[in-house]
Parts: sequence; C-alpha cells; structure tokens
Amino acid sequence: MSKRKRAKLKVVKTELRKRMHHRVSEVGKWLRLVVGGHDRYYGVPSNQHSLASFRFQVVARWYWSLRRRNQTRRLTWEQMVRLANRWLPPPTLHHPYPLRRLDVIT
Repeated sequence: MSKRKRAKLKVVKTELRKRMHHRVSEVGKWLRLVVGGHDRYYGVPSNQHSLASFRFQVVARWYWSLRRRNQTRRLTWEQMVRLANRWLPPPTLHHPYPLRRLDVIT
C-alpha cells in the first residue's frame, strides 16, 4: 500500500504544480475529491493512521505549492491549517468491521 500511496502523492504533487496559480477554492475543491476518494477506498478499520498521514502529506504539498506562488507575502502554517480544515475532509472510516458488515452471528 505504501507504493500506491507514494505514487498518488507524486501525482498530486505534479498536478499541484500545474494548478499552482489557480484559485485556492478551485484547488481546494479538487483536493477534497482526491482526499475523499482516498478515504472512501482505504477507510477500513485500523487504517486511521494511514488516512491521517495521507491527508497531512497532501496538505504539506499544497502548502509548498502556495508558498511558491508569492515572493512578498508568506503563508504561515497556521493559515495553512485553517485552509486545510476548510477544504479537506478529516480522515474517516467508511467501511465497518467485517463481522458487522457481513452480519455474522456466532
């Protein structure tokens, strides 16, 4: 799974480079779809740490991209955290435990 995560983060990084000068709202909406799709696919029990790690890595790459846009006014990490909380969903589990999902009664 770490190979797939690294590959997706590489794709996100190159796409953020292309969208560097787009509006923050446009990029935020796109990143919401990326992080939400990742959460829906990998959101199984006991994978919360990996979901949070992926979200943090996306935020870090977005932060890098936004800081490269301007030479005079720097974006602080506190401002970036507010942007991330505004646009990106928190890591959530979307799939229940297997016994509950399959209604297994023993």
